[in-house]
Amino acid sequence: MSEAVSTERSATNKALDNEPSGFSGKAYAICAGGIIWREALRFLHQRERFVSALVRPLLWLFIFAAGFRQVLGVSIVPPYQTYILYEVYITPGLIGMILLFNGMQSSLSMVYDRETGTMKTLLVSPLPRWYLLVSKLAAGVAVGILQVYVFLAIAWFWDVQPNWIGYLYVLPALILTGLMLGSLGMLLSSLVQQLENFAGIMNFVIFPMYFASSALYPLWRVQESSPLLHTICLFNPFTHAVELVRFALYQQFNLEAFLIVIGCTVFFLGAAIIAYDPARGTIARKKQG
Repeated sequence: MSEAVSTERSATNKALDNEPSGFSGKAYAICAGGIIWREALRFLHQRERFVSALVRPLLWLFIFAAGFRQVLGVSIVPPYQTYILYEVYITPGLIGMILLFNGMQSSLSMVYDRETGTMKTLLVSPLPRWYLLVSKLAAGVAVGILQVYVFLAIAWFWDVQPNWIGYLYVLPALILTGLMLGSLGMLLSSLVQQLENFAGIMNFVIFPMYFASSALYPLWRVQESSPLLHTICLFNPFTHAVELVRFALYQQFNLEAFLIVIGCTVFFLGAAIIAYDPARGTIARKKQG
């Protein structure tokens, strides 16, 4: 009798061990698809967000570049094979501007959603929090890349015409840059509680990152005028993101920029995931306070 009971128990335990635990891959895919689809719908319904994302870099391209074309000549520097117009040089920096502002705006919406919107519901769901944050990040990057390609299509009529294969070659660089800048925005969103505070922090992050980089002028020119500013530019991750996009747009690979952007992405994303951890992150400390 005892042997029969023991055999039955072992069979039951074996069946339980073989039973799948947690969520299936389909459940994860449905969750990610829902988050991305919601972000796409929000983007379609907020047409002013799309227009404002394009107006800013187009103004720099059409007005700023035209005014400085004769003042800021650009010599032959990699990845360019010949002398180029100033508009051509600043285009990768303007692409970085689009992704930077999009990453910050996406994180700005997280501050609101975290307290009153859908992110508040998602963050208490049984799915892993890191997966929810990565899905939200991927949705924002997808929207940003769409904005970049629309900008490139308009810039084509302004004599910014790289080889057509460059538009495909640059896609991985855009994804990686979008992930890095979106992760930075997500990390910043974990540090503030009120929407108004985050808007102020954005200004202290966006403008120093953009102007202290190679987005508007080559680093050799910066070094000639200010060695200190040149050093700051080298330590600015946005500089290397711009250079990664610049080289990729002309079908070249910048290994140094790639490694730095990868490292910054891992650091920013890891810090953001820890910060959003309810047990040990900044979100938990705010609730306790």
